[in-house]
Amino acid sequence: MYELERARQVYSVSELTAAVRRLIEQGFPPILVEGEVSNFRSPGRAGHWYFSLKDGQAQIRCAMFANRNRFVRRPLRDGTLVVVRCRLSLYEARGDFQAIVDAVEPAGEGELRAAFERLKIQLEHEGLFAADRKRALPRFPRHVGIVSSLSGAALQDVLAVLRRRFPCVRATCYAATVQGVGAVPEIVAAIDRAEASKPRPDVLLLTRGGGSLEDLMAFNSAVLARRMAQSPIPIVSAVGHETDVTIADFVADQRAPTPSAAAEMLTPDRAELILHVRRRTDSLTGRALNRLQSERRVLGATRGRLIHPARSLEQRMQRADELRERLARTVARRTSAAEARLDAARRLLARANPDALIERAADRTAGARDALGVAALRKLDASGAAVAGLRRALLAVSPLATLDRGFAIISRPDGTRWGTVITDAAQACAGDAIQAHLSSGTIDATVTDGPPRPDTP
Repeated sequence: MYELERARQVYSVSELTAAVRRLIEQGFPPILVEGEVSNFRSPGRAGHWYFSLKDGQAQIRCAMFANRNRFVRRPLRDGTLVVVRCRLSLYEARGDFQAIVDAVEPAGEGELRAAFERLKIQLEHEGLFAADRKRALPRFPRHVGIVSSLSGAALQDVLAVLRRRFPCVRATCYAATVQGVGAVPEIVAAIDRAEASKPRPDVLLLTRGGGSLEDLMAFNSAVLARRMAQSPIPIVSAVGHETDVTIADFVADQRAPTPSAAAEMLTPDRAELILHVRRRTDSLTGRALNRLQSERRVLGATRGRLIHPARSLEQRMQRADELRERLARTVARRTSAAEARLDAARRLLARANPDALIERAADRTAGARDALGVAALRKLDASGAAVAGLRRALLAVSPLATLDRGFAIISRPDGTRWGTVITDAAQACAGDAIQAHLSSGTIDATVTDGPPRPDTP
C-alpha cells in the first residue's frame, strides 16, 4: 500500500494504451517486415484484410485497409511468404500490438524493392527528380517518338489513340526490348536514335505494358535514368499499370498511368479542335461582317459629305470675299470709336490739368501752415500758463519751500535718501546718529542728550 501511494500518477487502461500507441507510432518509422501469412480473413463488405505474419519464433497481427489492398495484384493466402511495408501501432480496444500494412509483395521481390528504394534516394539526391528541370510538353506535336517493343500491346494502344485523336501527327517507333538482360542498352540506344533522327521528334514516349516488379526492372536502371535526364527531347513515361511506379516515372518530364492515357496526354482531341476552329471561324466571320457593315455605313456618310473641289473652291473664294469686307467694316468701325475715345480723353485731360491742381493745392497748403503756426503758439502759451500755475500750487505745499524758510527735516539714516523721519524727541536716544536735511545739503549729528538706549546697561 505504501508503494502504491508513492506512485506519481495512476493511469486508466485507456490512457495507458493510448500512451503506448503514441510511443510506438512515434518511435518507429515505416518499415519492411518479411513473414508468412496466417489466419487471413476479410470480414464484412468493407473489404479490409486482417492476418498475421509469423516466422519460426514469433508472430504479429496485421491490418490492411481497403483503400490500400485494392492495389495488391495477387490475393493473399495463408502460407504465402511476403514482404510488407507497414507502420507499427497498437489496437487500443484489445491492447494488441499490430502493424498497419500499406503495401505487400511476394518475398522474392523484397530485395528488388529495397534496391529500388536505395536507387530512388540516390537519384533524388542527384537532382534527377527536381521539378524545376522538367519541361512542358508541346501542345500540338507534329512528330511523336515511341520507345517500345514492336510486339507489345502498349504500342498498338498508343497508335490507336493517336489515329483516333490526332491522325495528322507523325508517329515513329524506335524499337527496343523492354524486359530482360539486354533491355536497358536497347532502350538507351533507341533514345539515341530518336535524338539523331531527321526530323527529330517533338516528344518521346517511353512505354510498355504491366508486369511484376522484376519485369519492370529495366525501367529502374540508373543508366536509363541518367540518359533520360540528358535528353533534349521532353519524355513521357507510361510504364505498366496505374499502380506500377518506376524510376523512369520520376525522371520523365511527365508520367502517364497507362499507354493509352499517355497518347491522350500527348495529342489534342481532333473533334474538340474541329469544334474549336469552327467556333473561332464563326466568331471571326461574324466580327468581319459587323466590321464590314460598319465601314460601309461610314463610307456612305463620308460620301454624302464630299463636295467637288471646284465647287468647294468657289465657296471658299466667296467666303474669303465676305470675310474681307467684314474685316474692313470692323476695322473702320473700331478706328472711328478709337478716335472718339481719344478726343474725349483729350478734353478730360485739359479739364484736369495738373498745373492748376498743383497751384490750388499749394495755396491750401500755405493757408494750413499759417493756421497751424498760430494754433501752435496759442496752445504753447496756454500750456505755459497752466504749468506755471501748477508749479506755484506745488511749491505752496512742498516741504522744500518750508526748508527754504530755515526749517530742517531730522531723520535717522537707514540707507534711503531721507531716512526715517523723527517727529518726536523721544524717538532719539543718546548716542544715536541723526541727519538734518536743509534746503541745501545735509548735516550729520549725534544725539548727546536724551534717554538712554533700551539695550544700554
